[in-house]
Amino acid sequence: MGTQSASPGPAEQRRMPLVAFGLALSLFLAISFVLCVLGYLIFPDLPIAHSVLSTLLPGFDLLTWPDFLLGLAESFAWGWYIAILFVPRYDFFVVRGP
Repeated sequence: MGTQSASPGPAEQRRMPLVAFGLALSLFLAISFVLCVLGYLIFPDLPIAHSVLSTLLPGFDLLTWPDFLLGLAESFAWGWYIAILFVPRYDFFVVRGP
């Protein structure tokens, strides 16, 4: 006589893992930030508004190492902020159903 393990239902199978989503989104934003700064350094004359980075990342200013590290950390933190707000709401609606 074997014991049966209850398999999760459809709603539980579709839940989003917070840590995986948080890390993936944070790395995506951090890599995007690095690519944006590299793009500015390689092509400084492109008509792209890099001032938007200063708006989204408080205290960030282009072209200093401390500010670059601050922008990188803030980009990573934004990913976790979004994940912490998004994942529970997603899971709520998955469990609730359409």
